[in-house]
Amino acid sequence: MKAVELKMNNINIEFPGVHALKGVDFTLKSGTINALIGANGAGKSTLMKILSGSYSHYTGEITLNDKPATIRNPKQAKNLGIDIVHQEVDIALVPYLTVAENILLDKIANNMENRHRIKWKEIHQEAKEVLLQLDIHLPTHRLISELTLADKQMVLIARSLINKPKFLILDEPTAPLSDTETEKLFFTIRKLQNEFNIGIVFISHRLPELFEICENITVMRDGLIVSNKKIKNTTIDEIVKDMLGDESTHLYVKKEKTIGNTTLQVTDLTNHDLSIKNISLHINSGEIVGIAGLVGAGKTELCKTLFGDFPIKSGTIQINEEIQKYKNTAQAVNKGIALVPEERRKEGIFVDEPVYKNFTISHLKNFSSRFNILSQKKEREISKEMIAKLGVKTPNELQNIGLLSGGNQQKVAVGKWLISPAHVYIFDEPTKGIDIGAKAEMFELIDQLASEGKAVLYASSELQEILTITDRIYIMYDNKIVKEVLTKDTSEEEIMFFSTGGTK
Repeated sequence: MKAVELKMNNINIEFPGVHALKGVDFTLKSGTINALIGANGAGKSTLMKILSGSYSHYTGEITLNDKPATIRNPKQAKNLGIDIVHQEVDIALVPYLTVAENILLDKIANNMENRHRIKWKEIHQEAKEVLLQLDIHLPTHRLISELTLADKQMVLIARSLINKPKFLILDEPTAPLSDTETEKLFFTIRKLQNEFNIGIVFISHRLPELFEICENITVMRDGLIVSNKKIKNTTIDEIVKDMLGDESTHLYVKKEKTIGNTTLQVTDLTNHDLSIKNISLHINSGEIVGIAGLVGAGKTELCKTLFGDFPIKSGTIQINEEIQKYKNTAQAVNKGIALVPEERRKEGIFVDEPVYKNFTISHLKNFSSRFNILSQKKEREISKEMIAKLGVKTPNELQNIGLLSGGNQQKVAVGKWLISPAHVYIFDEPTKGIDIGAKAEMFELIDQLASEGKAVLYASSELQEILTITDRIYIMYDNKIVKEVLTKDTSEEEIMFFSTGGTK
């Protein structure tokens, strides 16, 4: 197959108060897999949004085989063979349509004026054929809402393949996936590379997997490319130094804390859909307790049940020795429970609202007069304080939160619960899609909450994180807690043993 070389030359872009990209040069060849990494806010997502047509106000030049290419909107990018699969797959899919309809969405949309002429049998056949090309076996009549995150991602890749892309950008594709699902995705990526000669840009904060799937690695920092290397010629330590520069010496170190009395006591908790069964656990004040387990073990379901999002069938929840009965999330918040959810952009923030609205949304009564008139001035004042306290990188509190990096969005998602402090803080995969520096800042923030006497529940499938930050760990398998261990006395191997159904 004929090779295609894509070049981005001297790319600059600015947003209010932020010079996001500063003369970036980036090259990608068809049939290669290139990692693009950097700390949150380094500019990698901005660079890829320019390449995929989301931002039009940049300066610089894009060429394909040295011929100028005009990319100022997504349609122009797709017409040139450039497509992107975003991390938040639910935003890109229509849940009430079928697999086939989502894969052929562009074709269907172009024929909506003649909807009665759409040949639905052909739509499903075409979708089936492209799925089989990728060795993906999904019923084309199934609704998107019934799929796992991994399957939704495959649908998006299949949709891209319909357009015969030359280049495909994968933004944090493995963030929500289990090890098995990641292996399946890697198989598909290699197929795109070897059989379809597609050039892949692979964005990820899981550094070890870059060495498994990528050939080249490009590191960005502060709107610049600071290194370009063959993956075989570098190490994880070198990559971290490139990403963080001088900040690499300021990573998280766990602090000693005073553990107090029991704040949260859960006894034989089962929810209505049985996605958690007979859960018993406790968390003391000042303690960080981990919930470990593979994707699908029930970690998220436990977090949401404790937060009032899933109805309880049986069992009890006590806070400070008082049995709590609540039927929804608003009542849970009033009882002193806070949740930072796994799906940040879908459930944790309002992506189209300014930063200050996201900080205050859970506590509007604190900013309202007795006549229920909301004081925007008070909202903005407290938001400025929180921005300074948490080190949120934003031009000001009026900035649309959707324009911030993932790490800064997550700080706001946590910060909104600090305005009216809770007793129990629940973190579900809190470092998903954020870089190693932002992780350290997140750990510091969680550690500080524990130091203030809060009870913290930390759910994650990242075993090294669980071992880094927690005091005790409950291990889940098949929607149940199967083992409790002290962090200082356990290992990744022991946690994985019980996470996969081992017993002893």
